[in-house]
Amino acid sequence: MRKITTRIVVALSLALPLQAAAQDLSEDRVRELVLETIRENPEIVMEAVAILESRQAEAQAASQTEMLARERDTLERDPNAPVLGNPDGDVTVVEFFDYNCPYCRRAKPEIEGLLEADPSVRLVYREWPILGEGSVFAARAALAAREQGLYEEFHWAMMGMNGRAEESSVLRIAEDIGLDIAQLRRDMEAQEIDAHIQTSMRLAQALGITGTPSFVIGDALVPGVVDADQLQTLVSDAREPEQ
Repeated sequence: MRKITTRIVVALSLALPLQAAAQDLSEDRVRELVLETIRENPEIVMEAVAILESRQAEAQAASQTEMLARERDTLERDPNAPVLGNPDGDVTVVEFFDYNCPYCRRAKPEIEGLLEADPSVRLVYREWPILGEGSVFAARAALAAREQGLYEEFHWAMMGMNGRAEESSVLRIAEDIGLDIAQLRRDMEAQEIDAHIQTSMRLAQALGITGTPSFVIGDALVPGVVDADQLQTLVSDAREPEQ
């Protein structure tokens, strides 16, 4: 009985302010109980830490769910974000990516596999250039390619490239797919491009996204490379939410 009681004291002492845990006990007495219990049962510290980590994870998940709901319209329906796949599809997949991210390039065939397997998927791209100046140049060029109707071709070519995306390699690919380079450079300075990248930065911060690629599919926020089968499962879950 005493062991159970002291475990509770330790957990509460670690998770709550001392005065809340103590109630009728003095602060010094609570500390004595804590130290005594740790000496006798050192594993209790890890148990208490696990409790706190679980609470923090639950709070983070709740906050993320709330933020996803709040930002849903911007994530899925931002008119300033490129859309591939079926623009009228019933499930939207949002990907945050960087052209210099090797994992984003690795995800390319998985995304293509999803679009081929499910013609009802809308794919929204959030250009999120976080890996240096070359990434910023590539993102601006890709978004500018929309003015010439070649965003999709440019995007897939960039994702299939070898080496880093830098100004010279980006412009070489742009020329290869038939973009007018002079117009592309002019269009890269458009305010809409600044707005897209700024919105991507804001959304990533709000959702706690820390790396690329990261996917938002329904109520799921999924970091890292996801294979085509798992993507299809996530799409199915979003299409048929639990009742």
